[in-house]
Amino acid sequence: MSAAARGDAPGDGRYGEAVFRPEQAGEGERIDFGALAYDDITMARLRALGVGPGWRCLDVGAGTGTVSRRLLEEAGVTSVLAVDRDVRFLCARPVPGLDVMQADISAPDAVPGRFPLVHARFVLMHLAERDRLITALAELVAPGGVLVLSDAIDLTSDRAPDTPYSAVMRAMWQGLRATIGTDVSWVQSYPQLLRGAGLDSVAAEIHVPPLLPGSPISRFWADTWERSRAAMLATGLVDDGAVDEAVRYLDSDECAALSAGMLTVWGWKPEEVEERPR
Repeated sequence: MSAAARGDAPGDGRYGEAVFRPEQAGEGERIDFGALAYDDITMARLRALGVGPGWRCLDVGAGTGTVSRRLLEEAGVTSVLAVDRDVRFLCARPVPGLDVMQADISAPDAVPGRFPLVHARFVLMHLAERDRLITALAELVAPGGVLVLSDAIDLTSDRAPDTPYSAVMRAMWQGLRATIGTDVSWVQSYPQLLRGAGLDSVAAEIHVPPLLPGSPISRFWADTWERSRAAMLATGLVDDGAVDEAVRYLDSDECAALSAGMLTVWGWKPEEVEERPR
C-alpha cells in the first residue's frame, strides 16, 4: 500500500473532482443537509458580530448559497458576492443583491475589492497553503470589517469509544486526506493564524450538532460516506460492510457519538489611521 493510500501524505486531488462532484446526483442535497445542521449557528454568529443593513459581504466557497441568501433575506445586507469554483447551485436560485462569481480562491487575486464581511465555511480544510490563504482572505477585509472562518474539528480521537461511527469517521478523514488533501488537524490554530494575519479582537467558538436518527447532520454524514466510500476503503481501515453498518448505526437509537464540531473564528481588520500633516 502506498503512503498516500495509508493517509501518510496529502493527496493532490481536488474537492469537487476526485470526490463530491457537483454533477453527481444528490450532491446539492448533501450540501443542504449540512446547511440545515449549521446555518442557524452561522447566522447567529454573523448577526451577533453586527452584520446587517449596509454591509457588502463576500461568501467564499458558497456552495448552494444558503448563507448568502439568508444574509440578504434575514440580515438585510446590501449585497453578497458568492464565490465558488462551480456555481451551478448558486445560479439555480438567483435573488436580488446576490452576485455570483466563478473563481478559485486559491489563485492569486482571485477576487477584486474589499468587503466589511469575508466569510468562508468548510473551505480551507480542503485546500493547501492554508496560512497563505488566510492572509489573502484577511487582505480582502475592509478596514473595520471582520473575517469569519469555520471548519471542522475531528472529535473521533484515539481516546473516543470504538463504535461503527467512529471507525468510519477515522477512515473518512484519512481517506479524504490521501485523496484530496483534506486536513482538519491544523484547524485549532485558526485563532493564532488570524492574529498573524494582522486581525484584532480574535475569538472562537465550537458547535457540535447532535447525532439523532434522521437528523440533517446524520443524513449529511451518511451521504458523505457514500460519496467518499472508495477513498475510505483504500485506507484499509474499513470495508463495505463497516460503512453500511455505520449508516445503520446513525439511524438507530443505539447511536451514541459526537459529530465533528464546527470551529468558528473571527477577527477584525484595524481601522486605517490617517496621518496628520506635519
